[in-house]
Amino acid sequence: MRTRVYRNEDVERVIAFIPVGHKHLRLILEMKDQTIVLQEATVAAIVRAYVSVAIHPTRRVIELVRVKPAERKPGYAEDQLIESGKDESEALAEAQSLWLNAEAAIKEP
Repeated sequence: MRTRVYRNEDVERVIAFIPVGHKHLRLILEMKDQTIVLQEATVAAIVRAYVSVAIHPTRRVIELVRVKPAERKPGYAEDQLIESGKDESEALAEAQSLWLNAEAAIKEP
């Protein structure tokens, strides 16, 4: 799987909306090279992860992984993004490696 880095200048437009006939938000990210549509559950997980790291005084990483809970709450997606429980140093090292590889790929001609 290819890892891409999108900088702010790569984002053309962001649209958050609830489609007619639906109850849940969709988020459209129009990038220079593609358009990405995220469902509300994914956006909520991203916001949770962002807040968990951005406002915590010492936390440097959080990893969420896809799971299918044995029991699904009404109105919730079948697949959930749940904290992995991975050791923070291991998760940070893995994230750092993914990021550095993506940054290196940008600099290649």
